[in-house]
Amino acid sequence: MDSSDEIYKVTSLKIVGPYTLELGFDDGAIQIVDFASVLFGEMLHPLRDLTLFNSVRIDPEIHTIVWANGADFDPALLRHWEEHVDELSRRAQEWESIER
Repeated sequence: MDSSDEIYKVTSLKIVGPYTLELGFDDGAIQIVDFASVLFGEMLHPLRDLTLFNSVRIDPEIHTIVWANGADFDPALLRHWEEHVDELSRRAQEWESIER
């Protein structure tokens, strides 16, 4: 089974640094996710405001992290962050250059 086919639930979160969360998953895994390199674009750029970023919570219905501005991430992507972060960062930089 490809990791993108797996279904995960975020069960815990802790802010461990600027733009960085420690996330727990229903399979027992813990993932440290640094979002700094992906916070570009219309939906994610506002999260550069640490007050907004730190308002993150777990949505009990969709079992992932969400912010008040509507931003969220797929739990499977978060669970396998290290496999996706380089591509996400590249795309985020492209969005930033287009918006300028």
